[in-house]
Amino acid sequence: MAIRVVVGAQWGDEGKGKIVDILSKKADYIVRYQGGANAGHTLKFDDTKIVLHLIPSGIFNSSGTCIIGNGVVVDPLALLEEIENVQAHGVELNDRFLISNAAHIILPYHTLLDKLKEQHRGDDAIGTTGRGIGPAYVSKISRQGIRAGDLLQPEILGKKVRSNLKGINEALVHIYKEDPLEADLLINDLKEAAENLRSFIAQTSTTLHQAIRDEQNILMEGAQGSLLDIDHGSYPFVTSSSPTAGGACTGTGVPPSAIDHVMGISKAYCTRVGNGPFPTELTGEIGEKLREAGQEFGATTGRPRRCGWIDLVALKYAVDINGMDELALSKIDILNDFEQVKLCTDYRIDGKTTQTFPLDIGRLERVEPVYKTMEGWEKDISSFKKIDDMPTEVQNFMGYIEDYLDVEIKILSIGPGRSETIER
Repeated sequence: MAIRVVVGAQWGDEGKGKIVDILSKKADYIVRYQGGANAGHTLKFDDTKIVLHLIPSGIFNSSGTCIIGNGVVVDPLALLEEIENVQAHGVELNDRFLISNAAHIILPYHTLLDKLKEQHRGDDAIGTTGRGIGPAYVSKISRQGIRAGDLLQPEILGKKVRSNLKGINEALVHIYKEDPLEADLLINDLKEAAENLRSFIAQTSTTLHQAIRDEQNILMEGAQGSLLDIDHGSYPFVTSSSPTAGGACTGTGVPPSAIDHVMGISKAYCTRVGNGPFPTELTGEIGEKLREAGQEFGATTGRPRRCGWIDLVALKYAVDINGMDELALSKIDILNDFEQVKLCTDYRIDGKTTQTFPLDIGRLERVEPVYKTMEGWEKDISSFKKIDDMPTEVQNFMGYIEDYLDVEIKILSIGPGRSETIER
């Protein structure tokens, strides 16, 4: 038995979808544990490219059961569209897909409030995707949420929606000057979605507890990245949940004592979507070169990602808060054409040098990165099958990262396809 958590080690968009897809071939259960349809995991195989937003990335490369855990917030209409898309690619979900009955539901008023709040923030906007994720978590924490299990109980569902809409409509009319939402229309749409999702909704924590007793392999998949964690990230420019390894336990019901490995996913450089501090950001020619070579545009929104050199200070922090004992390094091929590559090894803040990632947003915004410069390899590495056969410059680059983090790189991604992967 092995229980592994896959965690984004940067600001998100590290290539978790591909790594989970590869690891899932040995998994009996693949579980998404937090976030919502604001995440986009891109898979490429057999000349097919598909972006998954809610269904775990292992659905195409495993016979295992894919689960949306209780920590995820689910837009039922977006999920139904995704189910249809997956089935169109020849995958049958009836015996392979479950949704936790404790997962909270995103309603149209969450999406509307998300967009209105961002507009009202003006220059202080967080940079959300506008998918209703944050407001859905607000409803959850304020104990006004509607869960997947409620979709199967029409009377309870109707009562909760009507109760919630009283306060929501007051805010829409009196604060945002918008028209109120009609409860009956919303309830009818939810009832229709519920009928299509009914067969998938179950108490998945019980399923996973039995899987642990049966010594089966479980792979748990996070969305976003560690530096966007609501508690441990660059607050307030963070997501609304816990992408870190701790979130895997609260978001699935799997106990911490059952976890065997935590694998962090990091790009060979660094990117960030949305607003907030980004110490190694490159705004000039090199940043644009990284963006174009890496096709760094959001899978969900299409927004251009901000790009910079790999940040080992932030990466070491992610290793520590997650307990990472494995690392997957993605997109190293994007650095093929660089004469030199840089790695941020220290922060200089107010004239003092540190290797501590600051959680105080003011200090983080004042960071001046200190770099180590290494020779690039300036050659195509896509044909290599073993890490030991790689150019010396690639091995030196990887070795420096491993020594700094004290974590071994177990997977090296040298392209977007499944076959463009080297495993140790």
